[in-house]
Amino acid sequence: MQKAKEEKLEIFKTENFNAITGKGVEARVNGKDAKVVSPGYLKEKQISIPANSSSNESETIVFILIEDQLAGYIALSDEIRPESKSAIEAFKKNGIKVMMATGDNEKVAKAVADELGLDGYFAEVLPHQKVEIVKDLQNENEFVAMTGDGVNDAPALAQADVGIAVGSGTDVAAETADIILVNSNPKDILNLILFGKATYKKMVQNLMWATGYNAIAIPLAAGVLYSTGFVLDPAVGAVFMSLSTIVVAINARLLKSELK
Repeated sequence: MQKAKEEKLEIFKTENFNAITGKGVEARVNGKDAKVVSPGYLKEKQISIPANSSSNESETIVFILIEDQLAGYIALSDEIRPESKSAIEAFKKNGIKVMMATGDNEKVAKAVADELGLDGYFAEVLPHQKVEIVKDLQNENEFVAMTGDGVNDAPALAQADVGIAVGSGTDVAAETADIILVNSNPKDILNLILFGKATYKKMVQNLMWATGYNAIAIPLAAGVLYSTGFVLDPAVGAVFMSLSTIVVAINARLLKSELK
């Protein structure tokens, strides 16, 4: 659109817009039926793909049809976020597998997966297939956290054990997810996982502290060792109970410093 405005081209009115699930979009433009579709759509309609329309490993080719006649094609490419590689490496250090499910073709998906060092990828995936991928992983006893930002991701976000929506995505994805990322930074996903683990660890530690003090002090104050001549003064037992509360509070406060 920016280039069209720079060239001072007329922007025609679009009517009857429709999304062809997993294959492209169509609309009436300047009184003609126009489609922007994937190579799979061309194969389905038995339309020959031009020999010179091959792309490099990082590009996806979409084709333009005017009145169901091939008019041209466009090469599209997304840049990998600079922080993505370091985020993936951090995931792996913490024993977390990272996989990608994308509607892009096999060549593009493999190039991205290889560059980022992913544990696996699924290419040319339709929206309903993302749900099946999550289900298959769950059937293999994997705990699945799914991250997505679009309408197509919403069903998979709902199926996953934990659904994580990117804040800059669609409202549908945000409403379906369990967690919403304010920033679109993949490192934030790791941070929230580590925060969850650290919080759980603190809960276990605090439970042990509180239970340990009470399990020892209360029986002693009740006279469990009376036959040996030892009885813990109830007042001292109360002090131990108060001390356990202080230790638990201090330990909980250390959570913030441990996450830095």
